[in-house]
Amino acid sequence: MTRTPSVPGADVVAQVGGWDHNDTNVFNRELSWLAFNARVLQLSSDTEVPLLEQIRFLAIFSSNLDEFFQVRVSGLQDQQAAGISTPASDGRLPAEQLALVRDIVTDLVAEQERVLVHEIIPALREQGIELSSWHDLDDDDQAGLSERFRDRIFPVLTPLAVDPGHPFPYVSDLSLNLAVVVRDPRDDRELFARVKVPNTLPRWLRIGDTDRFVPLEEVIAAHLDQLFPGMEVQEHHAFRVTRNADLSDALDEADDLLSAVEYELRRRRFGRATRIEVGSSMTDELLDLLIGEFDLDPSAVYVARTPLDSTSFNEIADIERPALRWPEWKGVVDPRLQPDDEPVDIFSEIRAGDVLVQHPYESFSRSVVEFIYQAAADPDVLAIKI
Repeated sequence: MTRTPSVPGADVVAQVGGWDHNDTNVFNRELSWLAFNARVLQLSSDTEVPLLEQIRFLAIFSSNLDEFFQVRVSGLQDQQAAGISTPASDGRLPAEQLALVRDIVTDLVAEQERVLVHEIIPALREQGIELSSWHDLDDDDQAGLSERFRDRIFPVLTPLAVDPGHPFPYVSDLSLNLAVVVRDPRDDRELFARVKVPNTLPRWLRIGDTDRFVPLEEVIAAHLDQLFPGMEVQEHHAFRVTRNADLSDALDEADDLLSAVEYELRRRRFGRATRIEVGSSMTDELLDLLIGEFDLDPSAVYVARTPLDSTSFNEIADIERPALRWPEWKGVVDPRLQPDDEPVDIFSEIRAGDVLVQHPYESFSRSVVEFIYQAAADPDVLAIKI
């Protein structure tokens, strides 16, 4: 909390820190974690950080926030549902913590959107990197993406409509989806449909050989008429659901760890929804439908004015522009593990004395990986446990 307002984003960090003021000497665990993630977000607007690393920090911020809702917010919601009336160490009840989390996250996401729109996107454009919208593309660009849609995207899409014979489809954790309303011109009946944006394809589609990109969901949305032949597409909006992924206490007490992990993976897949993110264009009627289907409180709704799921910005951060990224780090090799002509016998070195390595400063591949490789190839080794 010591950084001055002259530092980009410092006011947001200070504001988050201010939320944790209370009459005890104890910091709240959840609010302290949000203050940490505010510092991650702060790095996205630090001009001393290379540009592509700045947008990567936006992705890291969002990834951290996803896990926060999967584990920590879901834990608070479980406590609230259980009627726990014992306050936390800082004196706050679960409902009070959830209300503060809502306020803080709303402010942080607004700052994330501001940084993206007003700082990073203009800076990327100056470097010839553009994050475009479908409607900003000319006819030739749209034609090229339409051909790619027919060849590569359309075959992996599975639109699911909701009607009396087809219940609301299951929506997996952190998946990006399009909520679509179509009308049957024969009887004017409107139907809800869900189209999952496939995670097997790049989220940001490159336009030709340029460093211009368009979101995959916008390309899909522009071709919804091909997914629903004979129907009229009335509206479409992006949404994303976060589910409870907290580990149960049973995992610590399990006799059979493999069975326990299998159970946890199944439970995570079908976990209770804890948050829904929606595009700002979504109508109240459609939002009410989603809230009801996912059994969510309206306070669990977060409205985004930029593309959902900023973790996808890792794809932009990975493009081949070395001048806009930090130099690749190459760990040093401990002299005892440095081969001359033939690979070092790592077991002989260990017998001669302990080898202490510090990652990431020292090479992981020359130490731990080589240790495992030689152990796996040694006929006298019966098991490898880490």
